[in-house]
Amino acid sequence: MSLSITNLHFKQEYHPNKKKDQMNSDNNTINLILPKTLYVCDMKLYEKVVNEIKKDISAGIYKTGEKIPTESELMKKYSVGRSSIREAIKTLAISGILTVQQGAGTYLNASKPDLPIEEQLQHAHFDDVNAVRRLLEQEIVRLATEKHQPENIAEIEHALAERKKALQEDDKQKCAEADIAFHTSIANASMNPVLTTLYHSFTSIIRNFFKHRDSKGLTYFAMNHHLHEELLTAIKSRNVKRSLKAIENILDNNH
Repeated sequence: MSLSITNLHFKQEYHPNKKKDQMNSDNNTINLILPKTLYVCDMKLYEKVVNEIKKDISAGIYKTGEKIPTESELMKKYSVGRSSIREAIKTLAISGILTVQQGAGTYLNASKPDLPIEEQLQHAHFDDVNAVRRLLEQEIVRLATEKHQPENIAEIEHALAERKKALQEDDKQKCAEADIAFHTSIANASMNPVLTTLYHSFTSIIRNFFKHRDSKGLTYFAMNHHLHEELLTAIKSRNVKRSLKAIENILDNNH
């Protein structure tokens, strides 16, 4: 069996009486005498194809729900043989990224499980994100109301003061950051690191929403500031019912 890399040829043979590599300088061929038990540990071709297809998915070259190119087209695009393409497609299908339909082709699934959650959220509809955020916020607020420590209250109060200051200074960007800090501080007060991590994942899409909200964005912040004050008061008094009502009002006025 011969593997060709540029102008170097590696031949796997077994010769017990030959211990040194033999070089033929006339045709730049190196005959490496390798024992039969030696294996190449480099990344396999199909694994490289898997990585390239994932990159193309992230870049939007392949669209959700659409059929990806044929095997022949993929062979040409990624410069590999048919067996490598088939193995790559099989791997991606097992992981849930692709669906192979016999006689119809291979399609990109709606979900992309290998992409970071932050990247998936960037492509999600805001109403969908807000619905999940509502579930998170309700549990976070409930836990924060029950389990907060004095230092948590100080952190929340500081963020709310910064929010009010930004409103007074008519600074939309600073107000958006203070608003996110306020809700993140409440997440920290929940004493649940998993919920806190999940909420942090949502902050990028929330920040993006604030950035693209219309010119009245600061007005929205001003109009619901009193709701944030009510939420803080409810959390401090450990009144779960009032806390949940306050966060519900905030989210209902989030647009």
